[in-house]
Amino acid sequence: MTDKTQYGFFVDTTKCTGCKTCHVACKDRKDLAKDVKWRRVYEYGGGSWSENADGTVEQDVYSYYVSISCNHCTNPVCMDDCPTGAIYKRREDGLVVIDGGVCIGCGRCAKKCPYDAPQLDRTRGVMTKCDGCYERIEMGRKPICVESCPLRAMDFGPIDELRSKYGTNADINPLPSSGETQPNLVIKKNRNAQAGGEVLNWFEV
Repeated sequence: MTDKTQYGFFVDTTKCTGCKTCHVACKDRKDLAKDVKWRRVYEYGGGSWSENADGTVEQDVYSYYVSISCNHCTNPVCMDDCPTGAIYKRREDGLVVIDGGVCIGCGRCAKKCPYDAPQLDRTRGVMTKCDGCYERIEMGRKPICVESCPLRAMDFGPIDELRSKYGTNADINPLPSSGETQPNLVIKKNRNAQAGGEVLNWFEV
């Protein structure tokens, strides 16, 4: 690897069924507290029902799932207000991590991040977040969330390679516009998906 390597995630929302295996695998691997969720699965839905003059009913209701964690952004705004420098971007792989020995648990990073990535570990009194399973990368493995997905709806690797393979789109509802932080994320959109940045009707499953 070189200093210019930047890793990222790919999520295929045409395959994701919202099973949350990625979420559970992450929590188990990292032994996370009950209320700490480094990877979250969102359900986004929309559409409407309408009754015709003859009494028949038509609908265009839809829903799809988006699995999301830290996107190890090119412009990680979570770092902006960190008073101790506990959040930093690793030179060797571009992953954004938190040094628990330096963090004071103030939560400023969580307020800045539009993806809700930093999570407070109340037991330890420090902020935590997805670290890309960098210890697995060093062993030639992919993050546990990616390897655990039964539908193979996720991938991980150098972001240039992911974009070459899957395209460059990083926008989908209910996520914020990718222009905010330049996330290292590629998303294959469900056929019902909207562009992103316009959160209308979604919830975490």
